[in-house]
This record gives sequence, C-alpha cells and structure tokens, in this order.
Amino acid sequence: APPPPAPPPPAPPPPAPPPPPAEDAVIAAAGDLCDSPTRCAPTANLLDTIDPAGVLTLGDNVYPSGTLSEYDSYYRPNWGRQDARVYPSPGNKEYLTPNAQGYFDYFGARAPAPYYSYDLGSWHLISLNSEIPVGVGSAQETWLKADLAAHPAKCVLAYWHKPRFSSSSSGSSTRYAPLWNALHDAGAEIVLNGHDHYYERFALQDPSGTADSKGIRQFVVGTGGAGLGSFGAPIANSELRQNTTYGVLKLTLHTGGYDWSFVPAGTGTFTDSGSGVCQ
Repeated sequence: APPPPAPPPPAPPPPAPPPPPAEDAVIAAAGDLCDSPTRCAPTANLLDTIDPAGVLTLGDNVYPSGTLSEYDSYYRPNWGRQDARVYPSPGNKEYLTPNAQGYFDYFGARAPAPYYSYDLGSWHLISLNSEIPVGVGSAQETWLKADLAAHPAKCVLAYWHKPRFSSSSSGSSTRYAPLWNALHDAGAEIVLNGHDHYYERFALQDPSGTADSKGIRQFVVGTGGAGLGSFGAPIANSELRQNTTYGVLKLTLHTGGYDWSFVPAGTGTFTDSGSGVCQ
C-alpha cells in the first residue's frame, strides 16, 4: 500500500501583537517649597487635584537648613501626602545639614542615591544633584553619560536645583554646563530647576545658550511656596517670566512628545502652556 500522505506542516504561529503603547505619564514639579507648615500648603493642594504619576521636587524642599525636623514639621503634612510617588532632588538648603542627612533620612528609599534615574511611561527621568561635583570627569557626570548611553531610545527629562540659565540678578551658572553637554549630546528634551523663586521658561537652546532647534527646553520652577523673588535683565532665549503666582509645572509625557502647563496655586491667575516633541 502507498505510504500515508505526510501530514501538512503545522501552521505558522500568528504574529505576536505589537506591544501596547506606553501610557502617557503626568508629572508635577516645583522647588523651593516649605519654609513653614502653611506656605507650601497651596501647592500641596494642587498635587492632590492633579493626581500625577510622579511628583518631582526641585530642591530646597524645606527651610532654613534641611533638617529632618523641618521635613517632619513642614513638608510631611503638605507635599508629604505624595510620598508614595515622589522622586526628589536636593538643594543647597538640604546641604546645610551635613551630607543632606535630613533629606536622605526623610525620603529613604525614595532618594536611593545623591543622583538616580527611572522610567515613567515611555520617558527616562534623571534626578541630578547640583550640590556635589558636576564637572567633567566627576563621578556624577561620568554616571550621567553612562546612564544616557544605556537609554538611547528614550525621551529624557533631567532635573536638579540650581539652573544653568536664569534671568536672576545673580545670573546663569556655567558650573552646570557639563551636565548640559552630556544631556544635549544625548538628545535630551527637558531640564527642570528651582533655586530662583519664580517661573521662567526658555526656548530650545544648546549648552552655551544659543538657540538650537535640537536643543533642550529649560524651566525654572521655584514657585513651590517659599517667598517669591525678583528678576534681573532677561537673558537670551528667555521666553516667559513671572514672580507673582505660586504653582507647579504639570507635564504630560507622551510617546514622542510632551505638553506643559503652569498650574497656579491659591488665588493665583498666571498660567502658561505649550507642547514639544522629542529629538
């Protein structure tokens, strides 16, 4: 008898479905926060309303000197309501306590190192530290370049306390140019800072402050609760400045882009909004 026909080859498996797109991630950020139990309450209330996936502190989170007791008395009842989703960074006030021990003791695992990174949605976020060495070849700058190289496909947002660019009376600080150089070389999108007690938004620019369509957009968001300050002369690429309204910067991080809005606290009326694309 003829041999039975060979069974048909098995059907190829169906193609795997594409991975679902990463969800948009909403974050809220401000610095220069709590110098009493009440001054940062209005911005803390905004966080309850926004309900972000991540809360970024831009340093000088408590005053006058970053002690654990200041965190417990001023920060915990207010911004501390967000402690399960906070991604902090320290400022110069924190380092008035040796080694910023109050900051590290308060945040614990939420501040796993003096600088660190994480992903939210489709974005890569980097908490840096303006109060320790940042120069070329420093441990922090070396780590930053390696971290960026390990996440080449991501949109990138970095944040730390003292700004590279500012229209403050004390002006910009080239000290942070090495961080900007590393971020710009990697095609990063956004830098957030505090320290100057106002809100300032910059156009896309390169690390030297030259307008650059492939540059980084910097925001100064020192409007978290401590007394608002004054400006010097506006510097190049400064698009908008305000020092009358407390508030937080809300960022919606999309795959391939972002939207920003300044959300005023209390009776403040100033707003700002816009959008950008990833490099």
